[in-house]
Amino acid sequence: MIASVRAVGREPEPERSGQRWGFGAFLLVEAVFVLTAVFITAIATTSGTDLGSSVTFVLVGSMVPTVLAAAVAVVITLVRGNGPLVDLRLGWNWADVKVGLKLGFLGLVLTYVAALAWSKVVGDQNATSAIGELVDGTTFPVGAAIAMFVYVCFVGPVCEELIYRGLLWGAIERQGWSRWAAFILSTLIFAAGHLEPLRTSLLIVIAIPLGIARLITRRLTASVVAHVVNNFLPGLTLLLVSTGAM
Repeated sequence: MIASVRAVGREPEPERSGQRWGFGAFLLVEAVFVLTAVFITAIATTSGTDLGSSVTFVLVGSMVPTVLAAAVAVVITLVRGNGPLVDLRLGWNWADVKVGLKLGFLGLVLTYVAALAWSKVVGDQNATSAIGELVDGTTFPVGAAIAMFVYVCFVGPVCEELIYRGLLWGAIERQGWSRWAAFILSTLIFAAGHLEPLRTSLLIVIAIPLGIARLITRRLTASVVAHVVNNFLPGLTLLLVSTGAM
């Protein structure tokens, strides 16, 4: 792994000379995420929908805010910058994939150990993620369960990386701050941005390998791969639970 880190670390970063966005862009994206979630919840509540048993609400409420926020982030780079490939560091490199896989598996181990320790402190119920709480006790049709699995394992990680280690990281670097500052701030804001106060400490642990992947490769691919690997087992568990197999 050290050799692959050295290899990717020697490659120059793409220029951001045309970037005309910063922290304001990130705040706009976060506002889109929060307001969309609030709007969906309000619609469900006013229509008399049972938020704990509606499969449609679980799917829409879980997926739409994050996907829409990530789409806005991409649009911002197209309108106010050089596009997502340059501004969000989406360049492809197989060495990045290898680093992402290694850090993703390391993240799985760290997450498992941290989750065990955290559940002993706060209890199993309080350690459950927001999506896990929505799915708990609700049986999904197979198609809906597969859609949730694809979102948790693939779509969600891509969108979150675009927002936090893409847009936010780029906004921090634009201020002239170091990559270490970008790593620390994006890790903390990623954890807080999930709006799950009881799980913030656990989310910081989860985010560290993802940030390290972005830090050492200087591109987003590695952190996306690490995030996908890290989410695979939780996603598989949700799939089994939501279909009644567990």
